[in-house]
Amino acid sequence: MPNFCNAPNFTRKSTQSDLAFFRFPPDPARCQKGVENCRRADLENKMPDQLNKYYRLCAKHFETSMIFLYRTVLRDNAIPTIFDLTSHLNNPHSRHRKRIKELSEDETRALKQKKKIDETSEQEPKHKEINNSNAQNPSCRINSGEAVLRKRFETTAVNTLFCLKTQQKQMLEICESCIWEETLREGRDSHFFSIITDEVVDIAGEEHLPVLVRFVDESHNLREEFVGFLPYEADAEILAVKFHTTITEKWGLNMENCRGQAYIVSSGFSSKMKVVASRLSEEYPQAVYTLCSSYALNMWLAKSVPVVGVSVALGTIEEVCSLFHRSAQLLLELDNVISVLFQNNEEKGKELKEICHSQWTGRHDAFEILVDLLQALVLCLDGINSDTNIRWNNYIAGRAFVLCSAVTDFDFIVTIVVLKNVLSFTRAFGENLQGQISDVFFAASSLTAVLHSLNEVMENIEVYHEFWFEEATNLATKLDIQMKLPGKFRRAQQGNLESQLTSESYYKETLSVPTVEHIIQELKYIVSEQHLKALKCISLVPSVMGQLKFNTSEENHADMCRSDLPNPDTLSAELHCWRIKWKHRGKDIELPSTIYEALHLPDIKFFPNVYALLNVLYILPVMKVENERNENGRKRLKAYLRNTLPDQRSSNLALLNINFDIKHDLNLMVDTYIKLYTTKSELPTDNSETIENT
Repeated sequence: MPNFCNAPNFTRKSTQSDLAFFRFPPDPARCQKGVENCRRADLENKMPDQLNKYYRLCAKHFETSMIFLYRTVLRDNAIPTIFDLTSHLNNPHSRHRKRIKELSEDETRALKQKKKIDETSEQEPKHKEINNSNAQNPSCRINSGEAVLRKRFETTAVNTLFCLKTQQKQMLEICESCIWEETLREGRDSHFFSIITDEVVDIAGEEHLPVLVRFVDESHNLREEFVGFLPYEADAEILAVKFHTTITEKWGLNMENCRGQAYIVSSGFSSKMKVVASRLSEEYPQAVYTLCSSYALNMWLAKSVPVVGVSVALGTIEEVCSLFHRSAQLLLELDNVISVLFQNNEEKGKELKEICHSQWTGRHDAFEILVDLLQALVLCLDGINSDTNIRWNNYIAGRAFVLCSAVTDFDFIVTIVVLKNVLSFTRAFGENLQGQISDVFFAASSLTAVLHSLNEVMENIEVYHEFWFEEATNLATKLDIQMKLPGKFRRAQQGNLESQLTSESYYKETLSVPTVEHIIQELKYIVSEQHLKALKCISLVPSVMGQLKFNTSEENHADMCRSDLPNPDTLSAELHCWRIKWKHRGKDIELPSTIYEALHLPDIKFFPNVYALLNVLYILPVMKVENERNENGRKRLKAYLRNTLPDQRSSNLALLNINFDIKHDLNLMVDTYIKLYTTKSELPTDNSETIENT
């Protein structure tokens, strides 16, 4: 709904003007002074709150020194003083919606004289005005003396075109600080929290780590909020120090209250983030290193494998998926190819089509899917690249050609087949670990079996690799792909007549062995003894307790959280009462099946130790966020990165963009800016504002 200016002899509304519109002040004295200056007879009997709520004056009626922050905010003592009270006298028969209080002859004569003086002063040479301004403040001059730009600046309420870069940076820092402070307020109030990072991203040519904080808010909802970017350091030890310093000193979080840490990174970054995790765990033993629930375990493991071929393959997979999701037409093209290939197995074809329309590269079974889809992907990419009807633009055709070459390379084929087979041993474990709360509890008990299977594979790697390599060669033959060693290796072996290395043995030593070894070590690291103890405390959830026939022993696993308990001496008795409460419940009472439901029980505060244990358990990164709305921080981060080019990204703007719904106090931001960055002489005045084209 538009605002209208209520000044006499003035017709302007907000939809037809870029000027700011201001309310009458709520302060009775200032409001009365404004009405007197306005001389609207029909406004004199209205109360200040009515005037403040329903009546507006545009920026034309205030001295420029009374408006700041690019003519959008009034100063606390601002009073409207500029009004046209005489033009209606030239047409005495006109009808006025805004009734002007009659002027005395002396008042009329004084106003006309003032208007004549103002008009004369406006006709003075522009260069004199500029020179005076520069003489008073040499550091604040208009670039090139551009009078047109100056006029535009002075007559525009909201100016987004001309602002000193230093001022812009200062204002962004203030806005970021205020939004960031409010974002973390609830996290601090909740006492316990966990730290999570996402993939390293490019911001204006520099690598940064996105950081999120996970906590339980006062409504017992599990939240993940984006809190900022941390400049990435190549040196792991320096990164660890800066990571800790930023969290504690800049963001003001008390790491003594950190109960979990998870780092989503790829390939070489993984080893560096392990150093960060280790250093934090040494200083804060209760900050458990865990898997992150938003990332499938198998993809987490694959991304951390220190083999260049694996990293390249994963990047290729992501690019292929991204290409087909560029448009519905590309997905339809892939659907048609799948229909032809699976015409004898329509059910399988239908399943693959549905998978292709999702972000399947993040699934636990991503590599099984890729092997099933590979022939369809190759045929479709080939068809796009060689299309004679010119249905695709040059970019899509070019990308299709490059990606088709990548996925039909024998090195890629062997890599995805080996990953598929090795990670088949961790797939069920990962699905349970990141599934329903009861599945998470029982997954903690199955780790030993998973490690036993992988160790058996390692002991018999010759036999297992033989089967894997045979599967890869069969797939390559099916796709008419030539089996060969990587070019880099072949060039290095030229002239070495003694080398009898075959393709099978090469891939065993460079791919299968390091992959299996790494996954065994990574599982032990991610699911440490401390982590397992925490997961076994899930038996506090009544539904899990029921599945165990109420024969649980949480007290044996709660040692890691004993310092977090309000009454540790009464833990044993309280746990006994908690079990009895659910064991002898009424037949019509269902057992709460999630931590969320348990925390929302009306009598949960009667069990303070259980309440504290559930809160600590809930914020561990491995726990699934049950309400997707509370994962807004991560989703908005992904959207910002997806929709903003790397050279246009800003860490300041990212926080404002992602946390746009965080409440903020504009007056506080303005006051903070004035206190930090301006002095009385630097506040905006009529002729001393700096303009710079940004």
